[in-house]
Amino acid sequence: MRLQGKTALITGAGSGMGSLAAEMFAREGAAVVATDIAPEGLQATVERVRSAGGNILGLVGDVCRAEDVRRWVEEAVKAYGNLHILYNNAGIFPDEDGSVIDLNEDVYQRVMDVNVKGVSLCCKFGVPELIRSGGGSIVNIASFVALLGCTVPQDAYTASKGAVLSLTRSLAVQLGPHNIRANAICPGPILTPMLESLFPNEEERLKRLNRIPMRRFGQAEDVVYAALYLASDESSWVTGSTFVVDGGISVNYF
Repeated sequence: MRLQGKTALITGAGSGMGSLAAEMFAREGAAVVATDIAPEGLQATVERVRSAGGNILGLVGDVCRAEDVRRWVEEAVKAYGNLHILYNNAGIFPDEDGSVIDLNEDVYQRVMDVNVKGVSLCCKFGVPELIRSGGGSIVNIASFVALLGCTVPQDAYTASKGAVLSLTRSLAVQLGPHNIRANAICPGPILTPMLESLFPNEEERLKRLNRIPMRRFGQAEDVVYAALYLASDESSWVTGSTFVVDGGISVNYF
């Protein structure tokens, strides 16, 4: 198994890609520490992983709160003895996001707190344990909107994901001598109920779809498979990278 003997802390594991990551990482032999702010979703993830024979610990808390993140790391080490993987998946994209011209400051700050401060806190408390474990991997979830502009403004989210890319590069340089790799994944449009709700009609849906050279929206599995590779020793010489998983949308100009 690709993650046998490793412990992975996964944020935002109560739903979506984070929940799937917990399942897939456990299937590959990792001891998973799954965290989320929503207890119901987190419990559902824990039950699915355990029913499949996986090893998982569920911890509720807020990724923006230093005391919660410190506790997650402490509980992870107490339960499993070490920590090797930080999968910084938690993030928000509120409906109220828009142009900085009229963006509410509280919305902007909340997005930056979750999407950037949350990553920073997980690294602040998690990296010392990765060092003590002899090295490891940091996988940060960014977005393809950090790489190009968007005609539908989502400026808080876009700015936050650009910050994640810059932070990832800085971590790669700092931590390489400690045998710690840091990489960021930039997903394109992933098919979720929220994405579907943005299309007022089939014509608009096809218009968006036609911008993707692969002619389909992404699935959560597309992103988690990339994360699995970056978390494993198969990527032992990959660090500081921006791993774009977007069906080609970011290279399509017409």
